[in-house]
Amino acid sequence: MSQPSPPNEKWVTDVTYLTYGNGKKAFLSAIKDLYDGSIIAYNISQRNDNSLVLQNLKQAMVKNPNAHPLLHSDSGTQYTSKQYLRLTTEAGFTLSMSRVGKCIDNAPMESFWSHYKDEAYYDRKFETYEALATSIKEYIAFYNLKRYQTKLGSLAPAEYRALAA
Repeated sequence: MSQPSPPNEKWVTDVTYLTYGNGKKAFLSAIKDLYDGSIIAYNISQRNDNSLVLQNLKQAMVKNPNAHPLLHSDSGTQYTSKQYLRLTTEAGFTLSMSRVGKCIDNAPMESFWSHYKDEAYYDRKFETYEALATSIKEYIAFYNLKRYQTKLGSLAPAEYRALAA
């Protein structure tokens, strides 16, 4: 996918799993705008289910009410569910999906997971779900507001987006 010209033209989404406590799992769903690489919505849950993804999508839609992007995901069950298809169709989104077993098709989202895990997750132990959730919130704020990116002219995503406004 090439660099889109306006904000909210192309979004990517995915879910990753994380652990906390004594091997308990948490799931992080995020949506990234390819315009500036910003995370425009995210949701964390102790269950990897449709609700996780649908709540995240609804959050992105509330924050960006006039957006009708191409939305790319993998072909997981949440993204092929009737509820997801109904919500995205009603919102006027165009869907795109990775080929089965080809995570490279969603490379921009996989890149974010890699940055997050390398910079704020690996080598840390989260005793509670709340501690993990707080860490995610802090990292995404850092990523959007302060993490400078060469491809954005050494600006953070929020700074780059502000220039488009």
